[in-house]
Amino acid sequence: MTLLFFGLFAFSLALSFAATRQVRDTATRRGWVSKPQNGRHVHETPLPRLGGAAIFLAFSVTLGLWLGLSLVFPRLSSGTDLATLLRIYVPGCLIFCLGIYDDLHGAGPYTKFAVQAIAAGMLFVGGMHVLNLPLLGVHTLPWFVDLPATVLWVVAVTNAFNLIDGLDGLAAGSALFSTIVFFVVALVNQSWLGALMSITLAGAILGFLRFNFNPATIFLGDSGSLFIGFTLSALALAGAQKAPTFVAVAIPVVSFGLPILETLLSILRRLISGRPIFTADREHIHHKLLQMGLSHRQVVIVLYAVSAVFAMLSLFLLWPTGSSLGLVLAVVGTGIWMGVQHLNYIEFGELRRVAQRTIEQRQIFINNLSVRRAVEELKVAADFDQVRRILVAAFNGNDFDGFDFQVFPPFSDRSGDASRRFHWSKAPHMAAISNQPSWKLMLDLVTTSNQPRGALVVYRAYERRDLQLDVNLLTSEFPRALADALDRVLVVPPALVARQSDAPPLAANL
Repeated sequence: MTLLFFGLFAFSLALSFAATRQVRDTATRRGWVSKPQNGRHVHETPLPRLGGAAIFLAFSVTLGLWLGLSLVFPRLSSGTDLATLLRIYVPGCLIFCLGIYDDLHGAGPYTKFAVQAIAAGMLFVGGMHVLNLPLLGVHTLPWFVDLPATVLWVVAVTNAFNLIDGLDGLAAGSALFSTIVFFVVALVNQSWLGALMSITLAGAILGFLRFNFNPATIFLGDSGSLFIGFTLSALALAGAQKAPTFVAVAIPVVSFGLPILETLLSILRRLISGRPIFTADREHIHHKLLQMGLSHRQVVIVLYAVSAVFAMLSLFLLWPTGSSLGLVLAVVGTGIWMGVQHLNYIEFGELRRVAQRTIEQRQIFINNLSVRRAVEELKVAADFDQVRRILVAAFNGNDFDGFDFQVFPPFSDRSGDASRRFHWSKAPHMAAISNQPSWKLMLDLVTTSNQPRGALVVYRAYERRDLQLDVNLLTSEFPRALADALDRVLVVPPALVARQSDAPPLAANL
């Protein structure tokens, strides 16, 4: 069997190498090329994107060769289920045709999902489906749960590989690591058909990768990424029939770590930002690494390393124990958390900020109450000194660092004090706040009767911590309450009243 696997791998690789060159040259001559557009593509020159045709051809011809040899040497097909091969290959042809159509003419997302769902349904009818959900302790799922779960798995994995196909060699290289994992798992479980199909697919991918690695001369295209993703999802379902429950579920998920992570991040980012899920952008993992200054080739090598780590960790689960499971989960979880942190997605930064604000909600309540309490006390303030004490108490209990309070002339307090400006800060001197980097909020003090009575400028030094206060309280209720209090405790100076009374009526001047 070892010699057979090696021969199939070598033949598929050589055929894929020759077919890729031929497909590239033919597509270039006929103008079947992808032009950079929308500022989303990283390539600068038009290149053919029908590389999947070469992979499909190499995969199909190699399997056909094996079937032909099996007729002459029946021992070559011993232990393999030819019916299962057809149950995977026929819907795989449907997916390949979908990809070819999309590469040449373009297909909408709903058309793609519909065809993929049909292909997944064909797998389900052929006996390949999600057997159980070990986390729930369910061992036989009813068909109305099993069918949607199977379709979801196939569609998710198929599109996950399509989603990471954004840099030269990235999707094909990541798929190669996953294919090798499936080959090893199939050998351990003595699933000869799975081993045969996975090693054949690995040879086809590697032969194509020679022309797809940076700088690429041909792209994988949807015909390649969709076909590879579908085939791997189907192999995972077929392998689940002979593997223990945990292995059948965990190994495919971990081995597909990079495309699954990219898919989840893309969906979460777009949901958080309120954008349609199918919106294209330049915020994928490889785009973020490019923005960090890495070259095209460096990004691909880094993500190859990530795929290799996921592949290696998935193989640890072939012999699951408590310690190995804990180690894998710890490494995967820590790696994903650290990676997402370094990618600096603004959507997740905002999510962290909201979460932090939720944790600090008690302090926000306290600060809001200090403002609301000041509003109620201003309604019964009897003099200007009491107004100033209320202001100091309110801002001393919240996140602002100082304020500048000014009353518009001709008003003064009832004691005749002409000082109508008041500064306060948590620092020893107001200048320590107003002269350092800070932001300020100026509130015009207008009474209920729409009369201006002054202005209040509040300061806050720049800090990393968010303002733990509902600013709406300061911009709605508080200014009006303060203006009404000033209108009640302040008077027009007597001299000005006298001058106003001595002035002739307006009619006399006409």
